[in-house]
Amino acid sequence: MSSGDFRLIVGLGNPGTKYAGTRHNVGFMALEKLAQEEASNFKQQNKLFGLLAEIGVGENRLRLLMPNTFMNDSGKAIKATMDWFGLEVNQLLVIVDDLDLPLGRLRLRTKGSSGGHKGLLSTIHHLGTENFSRLRIGIGAPNCSIQERQMRTISHVLGSFTKEEHSILEDVLSEALIGLRTIQLEGIINASNRINSFCIEKNKVN
Repeated sequence: MSSGDFRLIVGLGNPGTKYAGTRHNVGFMALEKLAQEEASNFKQQNKLFGLLAEIGVGENRLRLLMPNTFMNDSGKAIKATMDWFGLEVNQLLVIVDDLDLPLGRLRLRTKGSSGGHKGLLSTIHHLGTENFSRLRIGIGAPNCSIQERQMRTISHVLGSFTKEEHSILEDVLSEALIGLRTIQLEGIINASNRINSFCIEKNKVN
């Protein structure tokens, strides 16, 4: 089975209305958009510690998971879901926000460190490996000095996208879904070329 034959896509975020629409929840937003386009609904699965939706049938069935754990314990839900369905690590794709990637950019990788992201760190811990694919969605960093950025990071990632940023975000999420379909149809190498070269010019936000 190639690394493009995903059977589980996980969007990372924090549960509850308090965090809905925040930058840290862009992984949830991508899955919700995908489920909506495929006329699928998420249902609570207590044994999986999250909300699960399914699209496709038979060998083409793809499961979408939004963990109900908070971000820093995301790996608990991912591991439980993979064990329940008997999935291998190369059948997993995690969608996550990236503070170091500008809004308007995407990055697809088949492995790598957590980069300091608590959700990825938890996933690596529970799976015991860094060798799983992840799609990073840029949310940008606070536009300030390095010292100020450290103080403002939490409020930035847990803050909502601005009205201007939303127009960029919609295009990014649409491109992300095209990328996911490209992975399934053409494989992860071809998808990487498209996804990693995608860029919306910054001046569109202004």
